[in-house]
Amino acid sequence: MEHLIELRSRLMWAIAAFFVAFLVCFFFAKGIFNLLVIPFQWASEWAGLDSQKVDLIYTAPQEFFFTQIKLAMFGGLVLAFPVIAMQVYKFVAPGLYRNERRAFLPFLVASPILFLIGGSLVYFFFMPMVMWFFLSMQQVGPGNEVQISLLPRVSEYLGLIMTLILSFGLVFQLPVVTTLMARVGLLTAQGLVDKRKYAIVAAFVVAAVLTPPDPVSQIGLAVPTILLYEIAIWSARMVERRREREEAEKEKAEASAEGKANPAE
Repeated sequence: MEHLIELRSRLMWAIAAFFVAFLVCFFFAKGIFNLLVIPFQWASEWAGLDSQKVDLIYTAPQEFFFTQIKLAMFGGLVLAFPVIAMQVYKFVAPGLYRNERRAFLPFLVASPILFLIGGSLVYFFFMPMVMWFFLSMQQVGPGNEVQISLLPRVSEYLGLIMTLILSFGLVFQLPVVTTLMARVGLLTAQGLVDKRKYAIVAAFVVAAVLTPPDPVSQIGLAVPTILLYEIAIWSARMVERRREREEAEKEKAEASAEGKANPAE
């Protein structure tokens, strides 16, 4: 019963943090959306278009309202993640040894930082590249050609950039997840090396599923995933070497203690 009461308390704090962050993001939803449109403006400049005339449309009366709700939910989850992660840690920390708590805390800090790095990579590089790729298909020049212009819907644009940010943010958690699994002995560096070729194929398959059907975003997600897999292998090796060093020091200390307890005659 005490565990259930503690779980209820942690859930209430997490839900309250998300609700407050949701309200803040919903209040500033239009400003946040305008901020997310900036990569579209950069892509327009790269395509030689007027970045001040970037137009997005909505075709249903309620579409932009629900788009703002989705944006507020996504932003609220991102803003409240540190609080949610801390509540999870406080719930499981009493069941961990002191050295396990010390080992877990760095990953608690690294996880949001890596997510932010992945999201920043999308915002400053891949989203402008993706939009530039789509803008390059327009027909807006003079002549008798049919004028074909890109007028994305607000919901579709928001869904695209949120999908990319979420995909890159989760992929950048790969070193954290693999290092934790290596610490508890669920995987080894050699096991990751043996499955490298399958991981490369899986990276391109996942990129094809999570990203739009264009080569820029698919390659852009697959290549960092492969690089992060290599970092995960290196991280797992560091964990194994540290474990071996600690075990060797422990055995040496035990042997020294036995020697003092049983001096040679």
